[in-house]
Amino acid sequence: MGAALSTPVGAVAALVLVGGRARRFDGAAKPLQELGGSTPWQRTLAAFGERGVAPVVAVGAAWDTDETAPMAGAANAPVIWVREDPPYGGPVAAIAAGLPLLAGVEWALLLAGDLVHPADVVRTLCDAVRADEGENAAPDPVDAIVFRADDRAQWLAGAYRVAAVRAALTAIVEPSGAAARELLGGLPTRWIPDEDGITADIDTPADLERARAVLADPPATHDPYAHHDEESR
Repeated sequence: MGAALSTPVGAVAALVLVGGRARRFDGAAKPLQELGGSTPWQRTLAAFGERGVAPVVAVGAAWDTDETAPMAGAANAPVIWVREDPPYGGPVAAIAAGLPLLAGVEWALLLAGDLVHPADVVRTLCDAVRADEGENAAPDPVDAIVFRADDRAQWLAGAYRVAAVRAALTAIVEPSGAAARELLGGLPTRWIPDEDGITADIDTPADLERARAVLADPPATHDPYAHHDEESR
């Protein structure tokens, strides 16, 4: 396990889960699939760099391939890697492995590593956190800011107070195999409706083909990392 990273006051960190088995991809890492001239992983790191998200902790088997190289012209965030115990133990086991590396962090983004539109997700969540922490913050503070799509909580597209997640983790007897909602569902939460599908991830090969089609002809104001020549967890 790596050492905890120092964090500037007021910074938003990130915990990215990339340790799934990807059975429907014959074991190939979903975050490393080609998408819009890059990969979901590269696009996620570029989104973190653009918004100043740090530190970035990735939970899963570390990669060392061309598909993890930085995007051209992007300010990619450095990454520290840790493995969940046991490997493939699910999202709560992964969160439990990553939390010790977020010492001193107040808020952290919790994301799946195979998001199609990470720039939109990261920007929206960072803006929401900073609004909640600003002068015009809501009178009733929350411990989580989470997207909801098709009336379903997108637990791995949210921002969380790290101390609240640590406290909730103490109530989980066995993290391995536990569902994210068991850990996070009791937190006071502000919901962000996903009306544009920006929390889409890549669960199946069909999801990947749909995502490629969207990025080949993106709306003019959508997805700053899409290439015109050119979606559970």
